[in-house]
Amino acid sequence: MRHTARVLQSLERQIVRAKSTAFIGLGRMGSEMAFNFFSKTFAESPDAHFVVCDALPTSAITFRQNFVTQFPGAHIDIVLTPEEAVHASQTVLTMLPSSPQVKTVYSEANGVISALESLSAAELARSLFIDSTTLDVGISRSVAAEVISAGAHMVDAPVSGGVTGAKAGTLAFLVGGTEGAFELSQPILTHMGNRIIHCGPSGAGLGAKICNNLVLGVQQIVVGEAMLLGQKLGLDPRILAGVINSSTGGCWASSVNNPVPYSLADKSPPCERNYEGGFATALMLKDMLLATDVAASTDSPLPLGKSAQNFYAETLRHRPDLAQKDFSSVYERLKQMRRED
Repeated sequence: MRHTARVLQSLERQIVRAKSTAFIGLGRMGSEMAFNFFSKTFAESPDAHFVVCDALPTSAITFRQNFVTQFPGAHIDIVLTPEEAVHASQTVLTMLPSSPQVKTVYSEANGVISALESLSAAELARSLFIDSTTLDVGISRSVAAEVISAGAHMVDAPVSGGVTGAKAGTLAFLVGGTEGAFELSQPILTHMGNRIIHCGPSGAGLGAKICNNLVLGVQQIVVGEAMLLGQKLGLDPRILAGVINSSTGGCWASSVNNPVPYSLADKSPPCERNYEGGFATALMLKDMLLATDVAASTDSPLPLGKSAQNFYAETLRHRPDLAQKDFSSVYERLKQMRRED
């Protein structure tokens, strides 16, 4: 009888685990992504189970309270460690600040890898890990190799679209991994985004994200420079933005994220909210550092990228209050500088 009870308990756990998805990392991006994924999954499958985990337990508690208030009857549990999340869920998504946190969640005590060692071969073969953190490519590949070596599947899937895209469910996911792992991840990612791009093998998604943000980081500074110069030449910011956006200088940093309030007639960029609600300047500096680091390791020249990295760092030294503001706030630093600087 005891043996039978244990077998039944094991079967029940496997059935629940197969229907469960865990989300680790409930910051500004992660909480919006998790909410979108959970709500859409719950609408399709009311018997689905969800698990949340965050370094700040209060974040998980608040998330759960908000979710069950809007979706009564939803099955959502809170766990304290990544290990518990893996035991509870067949699919695990992570959205973390950077490389150190990914190493902690996956490779250290009470982490993902230690949990995988206790799963059966069948459970491992059905387990999928999706990491949307923007981090060092080498560390990402190392972690993925550990997960895959254990017998599970993993993709790196960093995002483009920011908090606004996460909230709206319109993110672009840049995916690195095997074709099989990509196919497993694609239906999950479509609940959080509208463009899912397979960039190549493990690490390729991160490589694409770092290159994209390298371009963006440089563009945002020069758009600020041009808008400031134009105003000093007597140009109306709205007219100047219109010229740039309809000409060869047009780019997202100007047409969507222009740093000058009321320069875009049909949009409301972060500058009109005191630079709140966008992509933090500190995070852009992190991404520029990732770009310059990987460029150094591959002997790839980044003259503009290095200058842009230095300018973001210099901005935060002089204006630490801009660290959590949208990165277009570097325009405020430009306004403070003298020509000879």
